[in-house]
Amino acid sequence: MKDRYNREISYMRLSVTDLCNLKCKYCMPDGCINHTVPLSFEEMFDICKCAVDLGINKIRITGGEPLIREGIVEFCDKLSSIKNLKELTLTTNGVLLKDKADALKQAGVSRINISLDTLKRDKFRDITGFDKLTDVMYGIKVAEKLGFEQLKINVVLMNNYNIDEISDFVELTKNSSISVRFIELMPIGNCFNYNSQYISADVVLKKEPELKLIDFKGVAQIYQKNGYKGTIGLIRPLSDKFCDICNRIRITSDGKLKTCLHSSEEYDLRGLKGDDLRRKFIEAIINKPDSHTLTETCFSKTTRYMNEIGG
Repeated sequence: MKDRYNREISYMRLSVTDLCNLKCKYCMPDGCINHTVPLSFEEMFDICKCAVDLGINKIRITGGEPLIREGIVEFCDKLSSIKNLKELTLTTNGVLLKDKADALKQAGVSRINISLDTLKRDKFRDITGFDKLTDVMYGIKVAEKLGFEQLKINVVLMNNYNIDEISDFVELTKNSSISVRFIELMPIGNCFNYNSQYISADVVLKKEPELKLIDFKGVAQIYQKNGYKGTIGLIRPLSDKFCDICNRIRITSDGKLKTCLHSSEEYDLRGLKGDDLRRKFIEAIINKPDSHTLTETCFSKTTRYMNEIGG
């Protein structure tokens, strides 16, 4: 399935809820969230089946926090049975991972990404509103022990907040095959103190000059420190945007198809079935924009917050 710029669209992110058990300041600012009624899992399955029939071969389950939705494990098990779906992955904040990891693996989830922006308990409590760092770290250990492929930790870089922890995150890859991925903060929604918090991913290489570029995987530049088992990924949506290789679309929990994270354009899939659903998918893909207009001074055009989109 190709768009008009000849990009092969093969990756879909599906948000199953816009609710979360944390309240990160850059994602769910106080007083700014209007929660929507999510699609049923039956509706979501129909959308996923149609997407795979059209050429999507990787689906990532997101939120909000996907593990708080009742029935998520059973839904993953059903999705994993779709013919021609090559990868079923999931992104979580990790709070409930220790209790869900084994069931998720049995249900066919092959890869897990954990969002974690600090390794310090006081800062974790400050940015998320909850004292749950111990739960997250234990969940990571459980997932690693279970043998999930390419376990990843996603770290949003924030100046004056976690830049001093870059080396600590790099050290997590010394004796583990975990991949730590540093992601530039994006100006989306009511992003707290964005102008003072944004910093280029180049800061990682300045802090860790021994990192060597070893590969490119999708949107990430992959680095490794000599003798370390794991890797470091840099994702640069602003300083080195990757729109020309974008292969993804997103489905919000209330059934809107977004072909660009930062576009206000959405296609309503709720209630559509069969040929009508297929036609709407094709229409959206054909009209996928060539690039976002995001810069350090130009905010995202989307009207949603990150928890409403699924990242």
